[in-house]
Amino acid sequence: MNFKRCKKEAFVVIGKEGSTSDGEGFIQKLWDDANSHFEEVKHLAKKDVDGNIVGIWGAMSDFSRSFHPWEGFNKGLYLAGVECKDDAEAPEGWTRWRIPGYEYLCVACENEAVFSTTITYLKENDIPLVGAVHDFTCPQTGKNYMFFPIKNL
Repeated sequence: MNFKRCKKEAFVVIGKEGSTSDGEGFIQKLWDDANSHFEEVKHLAKKDVDGNIVGIWGAMSDFSRSFHPWEGFNKGLYLAGVECKDDAEAPEGWTRWRIPGYEYLCVACENEAVFSTTITYLKENDIPLVGAVHDFTCPQTGKNYMFFPIKNL
């Protein structure tokens, strides 16, 4: 497994929010809702110099909205959305999160064990997990990654 360090300043995600309290399959339901109403936020999406959307995020936070890891890694909030301009406001029915800046361990999702393998790697190497893990999809490649925050910026 390839562990790559990357830094990302604070950024905004606007998406559909839910929680583990919503029951099994809630994340897929959030993505279905976000994708089927994407036109409502498309104009708010942050774009690169070529006009491409910079990121699709499955952002996570603890219930206090402090962006701490999920309780026991299985209880918390999830936001299925798109990275947006810093001044973007969420339309009705959408939620805006400002994710703090972190140094991340970025790991490509090559198998189902990415999360558990990376948590083990962090423990074995005395690298602290300082926030909630986020899912990232690169719109240009369609590749999925997990971002593990290891240092506050």
